[in-house]
Amino acid sequence: MQIAAKISEVPNFGKKVVSVSGKEILLVNIKGSVFAVENECPHQGSPLGAAIVKDGHLSCPRHGYRFNLTDGKCAEHPECVLATYPVRLEGDDILVDLG
Repeated sequence: MQIAAKISEVPNFGKKVVSVSGKEILLVNIKGSVFAVENECPHQGSPLGAAIVKDGHLSCPRHGYRFNLTDGKCAEHPECVLATYPVRLEGDDILVDLG
C-alpha cells in the first residue's frame, strides 16, 4: 500500500484527485470512510474529479453514469465497471493498494 494523501486533504463529502505510482486516483470521503477509484469513467474516459457523490454513488459529469463506490458497478450499464482500490487509514495517512 502506498500513501496517497492525508485525510485532512479530503474533506467530508469531498473528493481529491491524486497520483499514485503515476496513476490518477480519485479519493472520496464519506463520513470518514474513504474510497479510491480510477479517475476516468469507463464509458468514454471522462475525468471524474467533477463527479457528483450521492447515496454511496459517483455520477459521471459527462453522461450521468452512476457507479457504486464500493465495487465500481453501474446498475444501469453493467458492462461499465469503474476500477476501485482497497484503502486503509493509518493515522492521518490514506493508503491505497493498486494491486
